[in-house]
Amino acid sequence: MLTSFKKILHFGSNFKGYALLNIFFNSLYALFSALSFVSLIPMLDVLFKSTEKKISSLEYNGLSSLHIYVTDTLNHYISNQLAENIEGTLIFVIALVLSLFLLKNCCNYLALFFIAYLKNGILKDLRNTLYQKIIALPINFFNKKRKGDLMAKMTSDVTEIQNSFLSILELIVREPLTIFFSLSAMFFISFKLTFFVLFFIPFSGWIISLLGKSLKKNSALIQQEQGDFLTIIDETVNGQKIIKTFDASEHFKNKFYAATQRFYNFSNQLIHRSSLAGPASEFLGVAAIGILLWFGGRLVLLDESISGTTFIAYIGLAYNILTPAKGISKAVYNIQKGNASADRILEILNTENSIKDAENPFILKSFKNSIVFDKVFFSYENKPVINNLSFEIKKGKMVALVGPSGSGKTTLTHLINRFYDIDKGILSIDNIPINEIQKKSLYENIGMVNQESILFNDTVFNNLLLGKSDASESDVISAAKAANAHKFIEELPDGYDTNIGDLGNKLSGGQKQRLTIARAILKDPQLLILDEATSALDMEAEKQVQQALEKLMLNRTSLVIAHRISTIQKADIILVLDQGKIVASGKHKELLTANKHYKKWVQIQKMN
Repeated sequence: MLTSFKKILHFGSNFKGYALLNIFFNSLYALFSALSFVSLIPMLDVLFKSTEKKISSLEYNGLSSLHIYVTDTLNHYISNQLAENIEGTLIFVIALVLSLFLLKNCCNYLALFFIAYLKNGILKDLRNTLYQKIIALPINFFNKKRKGDLMAKMTSDVTEIQNSFLSILELIVREPLTIFFSLSAMFFISFKLTFFVLFFIPFSGWIISLLGKSLKKNSALIQQEQGDFLTIIDETVNGQKIIKTFDASEHFKNKFYAATQRFYNFSNQLIHRSSLAGPASEFLGVAAIGILLWFGGRLVLLDESISGTTFIAYIGLAYNILTPAKGISKAVYNIQKGNASADRILEILNTENSIKDAENPFILKSFKNSIVFDKVFFSYENKPVINNLSFEIKKGKMVALVGPSGSGKTTLTHLINRFYDIDKGILSIDNIPINEIQKKSLYENIGMVNQESILFNDTVFNNLLLGKSDASESDVISAAKAANAHKFIEELPDGYDTNIGDLGNKLSGGQKQRLTIARAILKDPQLLILDEATSALDMEAEKQVQQALEKLMLNRTSLVIAHRISTIQKADIILVLDQGKIVASGKHKELLTANKHYKKWVQIQKMN
């Protein structure tokens, strides 16, 4: 539990100054909180005229009798003042009480003022680190994780840490110090009575701790269920066409209702348990006060070791312990709840990144000669995908990959992008193994146009700038013209400043694809990868996109995966893949006469 808390607090290392200021003002708050109740004693003495005038000289007889010396001195001063000016003395003691309460509350405000920077700073750095980690993690991590669960961890789990885990920062210094100073004052007033009070504090804490053991488990289940229904929502939004076409609304509604019902049940259990914290701690505290009244009343009425006015102030100090003790008991519950969320977030932060740069990586500034696959093997989750594959992509040449689904075509593009590392063999660029090349410099030399047009909820202009963040407006327009996209962009409501919606869904398929091509043109990559870039388009859109692709591939090294003959007829070499192996290679006309696999594939394309 404390390990997770320490790891979360580590994110506040940049805000240590605010933490120190919080500790300073919390310390003053705790001191003034105790003194404000002690100051009630002389005021009550004045009101009830119970101060005895001491005429004899006052002597200090050591630390053990300090409280007697201070009390006698105070009594002597107040009794003398009362004899001279009753109203003035009353105003003085009231001003003393008000001043201490004012200082207490000012310090409380300043402590909360500075802790806000620490809490929010921790959250900011935590979110940034979490996002940075997710950006850096390899593709296979996202293949294993549900999107909804990741979203829940980045939203509701972080919020839970804010609401419960970090709320402890407000209590971690203030409440213990308040208890310490109040107890010190109580010991000062009466050792016997204070030892009696201390018996009940551990007893109360032990009972409260018994109620919170299952909170962490329940909180983890709640966050997991929230991840489940966020996943269902994401699937529902993205799969609307299929859900409606297959009349699957009832299936998804039942699935979602079941998830929210589980969330409802777990939430009720958690709330019922956590709700016991306040009433239980308050009742135990009041019970302790009740017993204190009985025991203290005996000391006032029978033993006469303390005065009635002093005992009233003592009760105030005891209550001053009750409130922070109640806050600490709630904090224990909050730690249990927040710890479950912290563990889920730390699970992501502690995930090992299997695709790392070498210690001294080579910075690839340009692609000069060739990309070579030499006896490459690759398996995904123990399933062989690429089997002893060798070929070369020479600079300035176009290599096309064809073959049935599952033959390993897209996997090859992922290996060149180093989304995955190969199992065996050599994959090199200009004779440099790809795992020795800096990933950032590798990506700077590669451009991709996928079958699925991946665009973002932003303007046309900003989507194109992903290709080159420092491009000028004229560069962006030139790239759009080269991709046959400029005309339709100008016809949009706000031209290049038009927001294209989530995933670019305000545009047609052909328009989206031409934007992704314009983005690749703007990047001007050394190696261009086209992964079935026209397969999802109709004939008219394909024609426009094909023209843009031809401009993009002109005098450029290209690796092309295609289902359409039109895309690959001009390839310098075509590789026919089947089950992760190259079963044939050559130009289009050569393969038509020499390879039955390719001839069959062409015939199927013509039929389509």
